[in-house]
Order: sequence, then structure tokens, then C-alpha cells
Amino acid sequence: MSTPSELETYRAGKDEFFRDDPASPLPVPSRRNFGGLAYYPEAPHLAFEVTPEPYEEVEAVELSTSDGQNREYERWARLRFVVEGVEQSLTVFRQPDTGDLFLPFVDAGAGSETYGAGRYLDLPVLDGVRLLLDFNYAYHPYCAYNAAYSCPIPPAENRLRVHIRAGERLGPDGDTHA
Repeated sequence: MSTPSELETYRAGKDEFFRDDPASPLPVPSRRNFGGLAYYPEAPHLAFEVTPEPYEEVEAVELSTSDGQNREYERWARLRFVVEGVEQSLTVFRQPDTGDLFLPFVDAGAGSETYGAGRYLDLPVLDGVRLLLDFNYAYHPYCAYNAAYSCPIPPAENRLRVHIRAGERLGPDGDTHA
């Protein structure tokens, strides 16, 4: 038996959190039969080490949320990468209170293969300069599992025309879990 990969360990921990933790976004009745989230197979070609292109001036922006509110972020940098031989780019937002980097995005599979409102990535800094843009860790926002959550909606500038077949996906019945 082989040792689980870092991604497999991460996914198992996330599934355990969703099933067992009191802070899980799943409504309590849904946890009883929860068999795990649905994921694409690991896609190493959708993991990139990228150097962000910071905006000359960090701009405060408000992203609309799933419940009609707004949440403030800072438009921080642009990331460029290649998928299916075509250069893509996405805007990274920074949370003003924590400095955490946040990447909301929508790809061509939204609504059919993934949650229609998009997915998110949290971006680790690798060496003080580059970021790890690993779509294998793309996740659905909590509002995909429970309408009581307020989730930022990815802005138009973060809509991709390609499929990102990595990370969380919809299950066979179109639900957010397997």
C-alpha cells in the first residue's frame, strides 16, 4: 500500500471536517450520509509557480456576495499562466484585515462540472516572491453547501474560457458531493 500524496491527505482531512466537525458548512442532517466531496483526479499540469504582477496601485474593491451584500478586498496582482496552450490571467485579491491572498474564479465548467457561481483558491507564498497556483486545491465556497453562508462572487475579470478540471467538482448527480 502506497503512502497517500499530500493532496490525498488534504482531501481526506477536508472530508472528515465536512462530515464530523461542528463548524462544517453541511447541514447536520446531510452529514449522516456524507460520503465525501467530489474531486477531479490530481492534475499536476494545473499547478503553477507564478510570479505575481502587482498592480501599480492597490485598489480597494467590493465584491458582491451570494446574499446580495458586498465584501471589501484589495485588487492586488495579476497572475499569468498557460492552460491548453493558451495564456490565461486572473486577478488576486488581498484581504485587507489579514493580508491573505484570495483567488475567486469561474471556469468553462461552472454550472455543469463545478458549482455555477465559481470556485476559490487560497494562494501560498513560496519564497517571498512567487505564488503557488495549484488548481488541485480549488474549492467550492461554503454557500454551495448551505445557503446560510455569504460568499464572494468572482468578478468578470476572473472568468476563464477554459475548463479547469482540478480540485472540487460536482458529483454524478450534480450535487456538491459524491
